[in-house]
Amino acid sequence: MLRTPLRRSDWLSSAAGADVYLKLETLQPTFSYKIRGAWNVVLALLERGSAPDLITASAGNHGRALALAARDAGLRLRVYVPATAPRVKVAAIGAAGAEIRTTHDYDEAERQAQEDAHRSGACYISPYAHPDVIAGAGTIALEILDDLPAVDTIVVPVGGGGLISGIAIAAAETGTTVLGVEAQASSPFTHSLAAGRIVPISVGSTLADGLAGNLDPGSITFEIVKARVHGMSVVGEDDIRSALRGVLNEEHLVVEGAAATAVGAVLSGRLGARAERDQRVAVILSGANIDAETLRAII
Repeated sequence: MLRTPLRRSDWLSSAAGADVYLKLETLQPTFSYKIRGAWNVVLALLERGSAPDLITASAGNHGRALALAARDAGLRLRVYVPATAPRVKVAAIGAAGAEIRTTHDYDEAERQAQEDAHRSGACYISPYAHPDVIAGAGTIALEILDDLPAVDTIVVPVGGGGLISGIAIAAAETGTTVLGVEAQASSPFTHSLAAGRIVPISVGSTLADGLAGNLDPGSITFEIVKARVHGMSVVGEDDIRSALRGVLNEEHLVVEGAAATAVGAVLSGRLGARAERDQRVAVILSGANIDAETLRAII
């Protein structure tokens, strides 16, 4: 796991009229921030003297990270993935030695993984609703605050809410505004926050495959987000495509659709007054695991 750079973006700063920085989690060994939570949960298990078989559900990045951590710790792991998961992510999970089981969609992957863990007695590791996973993700905020103590706003891609929960907890006493961004095709927090409780949604097709899926009905992330996150925005597929192309052309970085959502919100002005002009804004580039065919089609 790396302490990743926080790099100023002249391109985004000019577009937004703010001082915008990119947190390059794309440089992690698994090309995603998920390695932070995966290593933290495995280390916590080992410190407790526990070495169980592990089971998880993943759209790809969490499974890849947990597979690497489990392999290095000598633990067995079974990963349930949706059929729509990018091939580059699934191949990496298998290459790290984990067993892969494929389901129709992400919601089904999560359901089957939990049922398998209940039957087998293995330890189910939620990709977003596990306290140690959330704590690991929160180390990103600690690094941002160390590198840029005067940061005003942190913009975070949101799927199950583990990343933004960790960041919101870590930044809670600093006065930093924490804003989330969902894909329009899969925006469970936007709907659930409006309803005041977790509600199921219809999940559409999206380039932000790492964010797609419903929230587990008992997810601890909902109450954390409700209490600590200052706003949630939604971006469409055109915003995601434009952001992905922009990051490639202007920053010479490859990102996946999930990471491009946060950039898309800045570019499109969807953050509004919550990320005002002249502020110092940190945008998390959460991952770079995109299939080459998808990237070529977008370019």
